[in-house]
Amino acid sequence: MMNQLEAMRIYLRVADLRSFTQAADSLNLPKATVSEAIKQLETQLGTRLLQRTTRSVQMTQDGMLYYERSKDLLYDFAELTSLFDSQQTPLHGRLRVDLPVAAARNIVIPALPEFLALHPGIEIELSCTDRRVDLIREGFDCVMRVGTLHDSSLIARPLGYLGQVNLASKTYLEQWGTPRELDDLQAHFLIHYVSNFGNKSLGFEYQQAGKTHYLAMKGGMTVNNSDAYHAACQAGFGIIQVPQFGQLHAASLQNLVSILPDYQAPSMPVSILYPDRRHLAKRTQKFIEWLSDKLKPHLLPA
Repeated sequence: MMNQLEAMRIYLRVADLRSFTQAADSLNLPKATVSEAIKQLETQLGTRLLQRTTRSVQMTQDGMLYYERSKDLLYDFAELTSLFDSQQTPLHGRLRVDLPVAAARNIVIPALPEFLALHPGIEIELSCTDRRVDLIREGFDCVMRVGTLHDSSLIARPLGYLGQVNLASKTYLEQWGTPRELDDLQAHFLIHYVSNFGNKSLGFEYQQAGKTHYLAMKGGMTVNNSDAYHAACQAGFGIIQVPQFGQLHAASLQNLVSILPDYQAPSMPVSILYPDRRHLAKRTQKFIEWLSDKLKPHLLPA
């Protein structure tokens, strides 16, 4: 096991430096030892990890996958060896996290320096996307999800609910008027939002008597990204429906107006998801606790 771990460490250094010679120098090892370790590792795995040329060393597709998994494994092993250390060992390792764009931009990223100051040994890979990443296949430690959960193979930590708001730009309302009732929407435009093009927008969403309803609306713009959603609203293409923390960014632009307060879409549950593992890495536990504290002031109680 130790030989395997040492080979992993050597491989990571070669991959990082893209050089057998530089890796050997940095590890204070003979170049022949480094080359032999990589050769044995590739033989054991039954695949080529590195593509060697006279000028450079590049990871293959399998090499990139092995690199990511090995990095996590070595961090976890280092954490395991200090599990029963009576002293508080500083946290190290990579955290791969996925967050909705609005939450990342408005809440998490501005506060991240605080977290990294407490744990300078942690490296964060932050994915900000509106698509639903595959937490297991793509190697994420935790993700934030807004909306109903469908994947029962993951552990979910409920945080609360996000209220939603209807917005339109001042220029749009000056041109088309301000809708007061649902019937008024027949003369208005909705900016349609879909996760994947080809899907059909259900229309204007609202809650009435505890039930969710959809009102079909015309609209000349369909987007699949929250930044484009806000930008289209700013440009006067029509009405949007966004979570309240998404409104933080919109309000700062000083051109969007809240409309139809009696016809809001239902609040959406917010959760942090992580793999179904009995013991999370300490760095992941600490980040989830920190993230929960940062998000809760923006949420309605669960």
